[in-house]
Amino acid sequence: MKDITRPKESTAIAENIVPVSDARILGIETSCDETAASIVENGRIILSSVVASQVDLHAQYGGVFPEVASRQHILAIYPIIEQALQQAHMTISEVDAIAVTRGPGLAGSLVVGMNTAKGLALASGLPVIGINHLEAHIYAAWLYPQTETPKPEPQFPLLALIVSGGHTELVLMNDHLTYQRLGATLDDAAGEAFDKVARLIGLGYPGGPAIQKASLGGNPLAFNFPRAWLEGTWNFSFSGLKTAVLREVRKLEEKGGSLPESDLAASFQAAVVDVLVSKTMQAARDLHAKEILVAGGVSANRSLRDSFQMRASCPFHIPPISLCTDNAAMVAGAGYYRFVKGQRDPLNMDVLPNWPLSEI
Repeated sequence: MKDITRPKESTAIAENIVPVSDARILGIETSCDETAASIVENGRIILSSVVASQVDLHAQYGGVFPEVASRQHILAIYPIIEQALQQAHMTISEVDAIAVTRGPGLAGSLVVGMNTAKGLALASGLPVIGINHLEAHIYAAWLYPQTETPKPEPQFPLLALIVSGGHTELVLMNDHLTYQRLGATLDDAAGEAFDKVARLIGLGYPGGPAIQKASLGGNPLAFNFPRAWLEGTWNFSFSGLKTAVLREVRKLEEKGGSLPESDLAASFQAAVVDVLVSKTMQAARDLHAKEILVAGGVSANRSLRDSFQMRASCPFHIPPISLCTDNAAMVAGAGYYRFVKGQRDPLNMDVLPNWPLSEI
């Protein structure tokens, strides 16, 4: 293991820390229903990334069943970490720090990852760093596999649209690890709306991929679903859109016959994408952001990605689909920047299931 001076345990960010150019971070992610581990070098190069998904297990419940998720994490976590180390051709002694998702997320799931990270830290003497899940999604934009050519780093000031699970937020970043929250959802997040509408239409779980697939043969203009612009703010609201879909489904059911699933899915998806892209582009213009970053599970949506491609008036970054959904490489990536800034967290830190990005 490299000879790196480690300060005493502290949750503070130290000033004037000289960056460690070859630091390798072990990332651990268990915030919801993916068990993941990864090794990332320099905050950018993915040496390994292993994800065990529980999506098929939870599909029968129509959503994530927290107790089941926790038990699956316990079964999978150590084999996943071992596999990540093997893929990187490393041992734990060659790692410089352990980064683990501290929140937000499901409490029981977070505890599995946190306790595993603490156990590894105690056994190896490595520092442990608690990472905000939303921050990790942002830092997915800096990553690339070691087998690929390095891509340009996002440039500040940067406008980030985070669309992850129960979160839809617009954040301005003027530098690494600095976040100015501009707006957020006032009710349903975009990801929640996808899941709820998918159930209404009868498409199953998870809603995002199901709606995207159904919409491929649909007409996005078939239904004139509302857009909540919330003029004068950077906030979002999707509950009215969800209600509009519900009313349309009920009207169609009263008439009899089968639901036009593809048209409903395409029209709903178009409404969500229109609001997300329009508000993000307007905020970028008004705040003179150099570039735009889109992060989180919903950023895997093909319609959203295509819309940014067509409408973006400045450079934008959307990670490859494998890094949009929950993974540990993004945790390790964010962990690197906190590591070189001097963050070292105590082993008595606890998980924070409702940890806002603005309170890091």
